[in-house]
Amino acid sequence: MLMAADKGDINTIIGGIAPDWGPFGSLGSEARVMIQVVMAFAIILCLAIAIWGAAKQRIGATALRDTFSAEQGKGLIIAGLSGVFIIGSLGTVFTIVYGMAV
Repeated sequence: MLMAADKGDINTIIGGIAPDWGPFGSLGSEARVMIQVVMAFAIILCLAIAIWGAAKQRIGATALRDTFSAEQGKGLIIAGLSGVFIIGSLGTVFTIVYGMAV
């Protein structure tokens, strides 16, 4: 019997935020942790913007019947989720660019 999650651990799940350290291989462990903290903070901030936009869209569309607020909420949702995607893929982009340069 082969267990699908037999060899995985929590680092498999949360390691997706951190880059593969291709171009950052010469950095010390403190610098790596600092980059991970900055990336995690930026992702949390972008998710908060997306949640704020969803609330603004919901309140503007139903309670206040304010179409401007609803449209502004849509923009915040798109901006927040785009930020999460961009920050989440920075490690991959850096590794690809570094690999092409080498």
